[in-house]
Amino acid sequence: MDGKLIIFSAPSGSGKTTIVKHLLAENANLGFSISACTRDRRGRSEQNGQDYYFLTPEAFKQKIDNNEFVEWEEVYVGAFYGTLKTEIQRLWDNGKHVLFDVDVQGGLKLKDYYGDKALAVFVKVPDEETLRQRLIGRGSETEESLSKRLFKVHFEMSFQDRFDVVLVNDDLETSLQKAQKLVDDFVKDGVVPPKATVI
Repeated sequence: MDGKLIIFSAPSGSGKTTIVKHLLAENANLGFSISACTRDRRGRSEQNGQDYYFLTPEAFKQKIDNNEFVEWEEVYVGAFYGTLKTEIQRLWDNGKHVLFDVDVQGGLKLKDYYGDKALAVFVKVPDEETLRQRLIGRGSETEESLSKRLFKVHFEMSFQDRFDVVLVNDDLETSLQKAQKLVDDFVKDGVVPPKATVI
């Protein structure tokens, strides 16, 4: 099988994780790329090797030194996230195309690394106020963390033109249909829209 990669990146709160979960549920030929990270597990529900590969900072840095990551990022000070080469190979060996839910910098690094084998999709909301309300609606943000996230959003939005597709998530049902069509066209025919196509 000629394995492909479909990358979804977005500022926090844009809805990319909802889109990715829907695609995984609807497409047996897609496999989710589990990221490695150095953060603590959230509660008892998160499982190592299922939600993330939870590594100590020392183990993560050792893997960086061993060139075991396709991409990695220090997202916040001391908080490392990355994609292991073995994870992509594992999914390809299982006959799956690889689906990613990664931050913007990671998404661009994956696209650069894999080129035409990868489709990079940037998900965004119509405006910042919508995003702010979504983040507040999660109920997990302090005023300080909200401010940090919104600052990061401005930075990440500046990269949207480097993605193959910009998916404006103003209506979830429509966005899910658009995402499915992107996946179908790419997996079947290798169709990559002109850079920064807005849908």
